[in-house]
Amino acid sequence: MHKPTIDNFQTGLVWFRRDLRVQDQHALFLALKHCSQVYCVFVFDTDILDSLPKEDRRVEFIQESLVNLNEHLKAVAKSEDVSLITLHGSATQEIPRVAQLLGVQAVFTNHDDEPYALKRDALIRGKLAAQGASFFDFKDHVIFERSEVLTQTGKPYGVFTPYKNAWLKKVTDLDLQSFDIKPYKANFAALKPAHLKKLHPRIHTLEDIGFKTTNLKDLGVHTGIDGGEFLFKDFLKRMDLYHETRDFPAVKGPSYLGVHLRFGTVSIRSLARTALERTNAGSGGAAVWLSELIWRDFYAQILHHHPRVVTHAFKPEYDSIQWEDDKAAKKLFTAWCEGRTGFPIVDAAMRQINSSGYMHNRLRMIVASFLVKDLGIDWRWGEAYFAKHLMDFDLSSNNGGWQWASSSGCDAQPYFRIFNPTSQSERFDPKGAFIHRYIPELKGLSVPTLHTPWLAEPMELLSANLQLGKDYPLPIVDHAKAREKTLMRYSVIKTAKQK
Repeated sequence: MHKPTIDNFQTGLVWFRRDLRVQDQHALFLALKHCSQVYCVFVFDTDILDSLPKEDRRVEFIQESLVNLNEHLKAVAKSEDVSLITLHGSATQEIPRVAQLLGVQAVFTNHDDEPYALKRDALIRGKLAAQGASFFDFKDHVIFERSEVLTQTGKPYGVFTPYKNAWLKKVTDLDLQSFDIKPYKANFAALKPAHLKKLHPRIHTLEDIGFKTTNLKDLGVHTGIDGGEFLFKDFLKRMDLYHETRDFPAVKGPSYLGVHLRFGTVSIRSLARTALERTNAGSGGAAVWLSELIWRDFYAQILHHHPRVVTHAFKPEYDSIQWEDDKAAKKLFTAWCEGRTGFPIVDAAMRQINSSGYMHNRLRMIVASFLVKDLGIDWRWGEAYFAKHLMDFDLSSNNGGWQWASSSGCDAQPYFRIFNPTSQSERFDPKGAFIHRYIPELKGLSVPTLHTPWLAEPMELLSANLQLGKDYPLPIVDHAKAREKTLMRYSVIKTAKQK
């Protein structure tokens, strides 16, 4: 990959985005290495924030993580006068403004390959150039990006396993090496009194930017650099069993690092390095978790090479499918969103995301398959709902996951593979522990019946003080009939392929 030639500068500015940490932060490392004085900034970008609800867990996660980032900056610099600058406004206006105010010759940041970010960065690059300042951006969010892993014919991969094999063949210690800023920590710049008069005096609070607190603290979410480190250390104790525990939502199997990867409060290089070392030592759990990290890279390069997937199917013929889109479909969609489908595993999963902003990965596949292949609703509806509610929402991974579930994406499951929500429930929540956690109204049912309450005998319902259709909904769809309808719906693909 082409690496920009970086001159040495008197003053530089590091723009933090989805990389909210001090150690092993690529842009920060290079700025400190090439600049005598380095300022640090984060923008609460109104071009993004204005479309969000005023109670958004992600915004609160970011705000708390910025406070923690500022503490770490001061600790590394060993100076209370070094501080993270936070701005509130359009990044396209604020970055050129603060760059000019501070008199910097170069802005350093890390890549963000989402469509909005690419347009934003191109505009800012131009404005900075007009001011006589350079703009440098670097790879930091993934191990391999863009066109770094290609087929032997020089084309991007569209199937995961060959991509993974090529990834594993390509990766070296250098790709996973940490960027250590300690040798350059003296180059952090303290804000001058003249600057402070024109900048916000402290880290913006939620109230400062027009947002409200959520239930983040009640959920016990660990934020910031410290939170990411805590969760990673905790997962290290369980990593070797990941392949055995990861599919059971009632078990503490996942790493819970998704939101930290999303906002860069942990280093992907550090995680991948540990996973690869343990894999090479024979850990089956580490090998499976490493595959999950490689999936992130895979979906990121799909978005880079095929940006149309944001609005269209990766496989064009799948755009010929006619989805349900009438009042009845909207009513079914609302029931799905609110966890009122009558299928306990689906409803428990939706209640989990609604109450916490998190959903277990196995459940994401189950509810996605249910929406698309049981209810016949466009995968884009579900993708948008997840984008609004998931704390760890990442455009490339979310899009890739939904297109996988709908069979329209790269390396997706065949369209005739349709999850049975009941068998999925019985297999992955066998004792109903997860269902009990989110659907307490079913607590009186026996375990076998818990997965299919509509099949309960009248006496069991009476004993459980449960009235179906009132206390808990009856199924909104017949899975067997829905399966046949889905196979018919997807039959148009064969015709579309022949055209």
